[in-house]
Amino acid sequence: MSSLNFDPLQLSIIVSALLVLVTGIYCLIYSRNIIRMIIAIEVMMKAVTLLLAFSGWLMGRIDLVQSFIITMIVIEVVVAVVAAGIALSVYRHNDTLDIDQLDELKG
Repeated sequence: MSSLNFDPLQLSIIVSALLVLVTGIYCLIYSRNIIRMIIAIEVMMKAVTLLLAFSGWLMGRIDLVQSFIITMIVIEVVVAVVAAGIALSVYRHNDTLDIDQLDELKG
């Protein structure tokens, strides 16, 4: 069984990414605004991107991870734009972005 020994720089990268991830999760759970929820998802994706880049650096496969990260960023931008468009449409029809007040949606 091998033990994980990280130097201080590696440990600080892991802790920083986990703090960003926890911040995004907190914002996603406690925010009732659609735009803030979209931003929280983006923050969580940045933490995942940082952890993915760090794992690629540790394993020595940074070229493979870079191509995966670029693909992930493109998909992330498309999802963010579509979600912002949906949020704009919701605001135009209901004059609010608070999800607690959106209980009478019509299909």
